[in-house]
Order: sequence, then structure tokens, then C-alpha cells
Amino acid sequence: MRKLIITVAQTGGMHGKEANPNLPEQPEEIAESTYECYNEGAAIVHIHARDKAGKVTSDPKIYQEIHELVRSKCKIIIQDTTGGGPGLTLDERIRCLEARPEMASLNMGTMMRVSGPYAGVPFSNPRSEIERFAKEMLDRNIKPEMEVYSHAMYRDVNNLIQKNLVKKPYYINFVLGMIHQGAVDATPEYLCSLREFLPPEVIFNVTAVGRAQLSLTTMGMILGGMVRVGMEDNVFFRKGELAKSNAQLVARTVRIARELELEVASPDVAREILGIKK
Repeated sequence: MRKLIITVAQTGGMHGKEANPNLPEQPEEIAESTYECYNEGAAIVHIHARDKAGKVTSDPKIYQEIHELVRSKCKIIIQDTTGGGPGLTLDERIRCLEARPEMASLNMGTMMRVSGPYAGVPFSNPRSEIERFAKEMLDRNIKPEMEVYSHAMYRDVNNLIQKNLVKKPYYINFVLGMIHQGAVDATPEYLCSLREFLPPEVIFNVTAVGRAQLSLTTMGMILGGMVRVGMEDNVFFRKGELAKSNAQLVARTVRIARELELEVASPDVAREILGIKK
């Protein structure tokens, strides 16, 4: 049976409890939610930290607190964000690596926000900074998850590979449906097209924002990919019904995977697949 790695994206860097009161924000909430997701079958937890007021933060002390709480409960793979959220500088965004996660996200290009209070504010990821982030992860033995939002971002993926700034097996996450200039829609056509351009020796993951989360993660499983679910990307369980927890979304993904005769990977198996040392 093919093994499926499930990532759960707990919190995100944009919306808060106003979008869903069940969204975990503080370290204790994130750790408890992570433990519930681990028990349901998640192998990786993707973490955004918040301060006491619920605002996005890059404070490595808060990340370290989250790590310690999570590790006291389970052996899930911890993946921190270097995307952070609006208002954080590039120097601030990379500080989460000081907390020494096993993995970290690595955004592969610049986009422009086009809606909400941050419309017109770029999500800046210039090539020089992508290389700097990748080198920092390489030096710390942190596995990067390369975040690809459109076909153009393969240029920077290939640049990192050519410069030996990432190790095999390479791990790419397709992020579909972001309302940013420079991102593509969450459709089956875009997912299949992005898959066609994958470099050799790549494991791919599918993330879909909003209502497309269920359909495209299911499609991603069928196409041979790994999947990410969670309230960072989608606060609903179904139309008109808020998710009760991140674990509820993970549990549904596990049920679908088993119907597709896929074996859900444990954290240790996921480490072996991704080439992560314990």
C-alpha cells in the first residue's frame, strides 16, 4: 500500500477566532489541537505562532514554547512557517528557525495581496532571500517544504536544486486558491498542470484554500501526492458548518485515504520517506 503523509495546518497568519472560534491561537491550544490531530493520523504539524493578543508573531521563544508543549505530548513532525504573516519583515520571518523545527516552509516567489485590509501589500520573497532561507535551513538540518503557488515559481525551485541548497528527496507543496496576484486557482486543471512540471526526485503535497480543500486533497491522493488540511486554509467542515476542530478535518482525510486503500504514514515513517533524521 502506498503511504500517505498528512499535514495539519493549525492556525495560519491571517484570520483568527473571528473566523472560527475553534481556531487554536495560544501555545496550549495549538499543542492540544496537535495532539488530537496526531491521534487521528497527522504526521506533520504546520505552525504559525501568535502573541498573547492573538496577533501573528515570529518570536522564537513562543515557537520554542509550542515545540516543547507538542513534544511533551507526541512525536509528530514539527514544521514552522517562514511565511509568517502581514507586517513581519523577512528578518523576522526567518527567526522561527532558531527554535529548531524538523521542517520549515519555504515560499518560492513574490505575490501581491489583492483583497482585505492588506490589499496592495506584497508577500515578498525575492530570490536572494529564498536562497538565504534555504541556506539557513540546510545549515541547521531543517527540511524545507517548497511552497509553489504558480508555475512561475518552478524557476526558483530549480535554482535551489541547481545550487545544491536543498537535499533529496525534494518536497514541494502546491498551494492552490490563494487570492493573490501571482497565485493560481484551486482547480483540478491547475493541479494536474503543476504536477506535470515536477522536477525528478520530488515528493509533492497538495494544499487547497477554502471550499476546494476536500475535493483537491482527495484528488491529490489519487494522483500520488501527500495532503494538507486544517483551519489555516479552511475554517469550514462543509458548506455552512464551521469545523469543530482541526482533528475533525484530519479524521475525514484519513477515512477517505482508507477508502482509497492508502496507508496513513506515522511520523516516523514520514521521516523515513522525507529523509529527516530523528
